[in-house]
Amino acid sequence: MSLTMPEEILLLMLDDETGRLIDRAAPSGDYALAGAILAELALANRIDTDPKRLFVGDTRPTGDKVLDGVVQQIMAESEPHDSRWWIETLAKDADRYRDLYFDRLVQRGVLKLEEGRFLWFFAERRYPVISDKEEREVKARLMAVIFNDEIPDPRDSLLIGLTRAAGLFPLLLAPAELDRAQARIDQVANLEELNRTLSDAVRDIFTEVARYAPMM
Repeated sequence: MSLTMPEEILLLMLDDETGRLIDRAAPSGDYALAGAILAELALANRIDTDPKRLFVGDTRPTGDKVLDGVVQQIMAESEPHDSRWWIETLAKDADRYRDLYFDRLVQRGVLKLEEGRFLWFFAERRYPVISDKEEREVKARLMAVIFNDEIPDPRDSLLIGLTRAAGLFPLLLAPAELDRAQARIDQVANLEELNRTLSDAVRDIFTEVARYAPMM
């Protein structure tokens, strides 16, 4: 079973050795996860936007409990809200979403759960990598797109756009590599093919996630 975009984003933010989220990803991590959930729904054609609101365009279940729960949450809201409001709202519940996705990755044998103490007093959960196959595949897909001139798959374009918006590429590329790849990253994230394939919701999501990215 393929990883979802929220799972892929979490793997990109995870320190393989410590099993903790990388500190430099922390300022935007909650918003990146919220954006990844919405981007996954946009990819599945479940949500759309107009200038003032993000809304559900297709009510059929996706079969993913987290995604279907977010769809129900959007539908249950009495007042319309835009992408920014939904990213901020979902980000408030980021701890719960992270736990749900980490539990999935543990169940699938990608990560293992270790419980311990931080500074002797605070309970801490760590998720060291068991199999780095999935993470290597995610990174390899991104690098293949970035350092290749071919038109990428819409899902990979989405992940690159979200990774750029969240300011995560400095975690994946050395400074010289990032300088060399920046134009291609921007090109892929702004592909007209992507914008036609998906909805305006994706551009709104990228824009709002970028508001919370750290300056790197």
